[in-house]
Amino acid sequence: MATQIRPNIECSDSEWHARQELAACYRIFDLLGWSESVYNHISVKLPDQDGAFLINPYGLLYSEVTASNLVKIDIDGNTLGSSQYPVNKAGFTQHAYFHRHLHWANAICHVHTTASMAVCSLEEGLLPINFYACNFIGRLAYHDFEGVTVRAEEGERLLANLGTKNILMLRNHGPVVLAPTLPSMFVQMWALQRACEIQLATLSMGQPAIRIADDVVAVHQRDLGQVAVPGSAPGATDFAAWVRRIDQIDRSWRD
Repeated sequence: MATQIRPNIECSDSEWHARQELAACYRIFDLLGWSESVYNHISVKLPDQDGAFLINPYGLLYSEVTASNLVKIDIDGNTLGSSQYPVNKAGFTQHAYFHRHLHWANAICHVHTTASMAVCSLEEGLLPINFYACNFIGRLAYHDFEGVTVRAEEGERLLANLGTKNILMLRNHGPVVLAPTLPSMFVQMWALQRACEIQLATLSMGQPAIRIADDVVAVHQRDLGQVAVPGSAPGATDFAAWVRRIDQIDRSWRD
């Protein structure tokens, strides 16, 4: 793999691509209002370096993340290369455990949006009461709140509770979305956020919500693939559209 000099960093072409894609994702999350001061995380495995992944520099806002200031660490928490920034221990503990044990989990995000945290705080969690919720009914896992995620042994329970699913709703806390690619993670996070927002709006009206029948949910999930852009990888079209949007605002994430 070729190694090229980038702004402030030397890395392979594949790493630089991963850095730019992840930096773009941070800016998109920020634009959509999904950031949480300097907290929360989006991480991506590096395709050409076993056990290495990229995560945000602790102390920077999502709007300050760039391709070159992302921190490269291994699954044991060691910084790879040079970086002036630390990594949030809560982010490392959670993301590293999933990256270590799930070979398919190349992209992971954890958020504290108001809507998703509120739904995670409901006893029944996400309800089958709107279009977007139907995407996820029967496809979500739940994990009881244990405090801030900094203890390594909680990773075992996180993994056990995730099971065969790819979204873990941390009760009283917020969701973790895992996917093979960053665009597919993004589009699932987008749809989950919409489902949670609409659930909050619906329940706030004080009227009984109309629950969608299981057989209708099954049909909805069966037919979802028919609305995908032909020949496009999951989430790729959505992600590319949002990249164009952030480029119109500020292209510094590319550096």
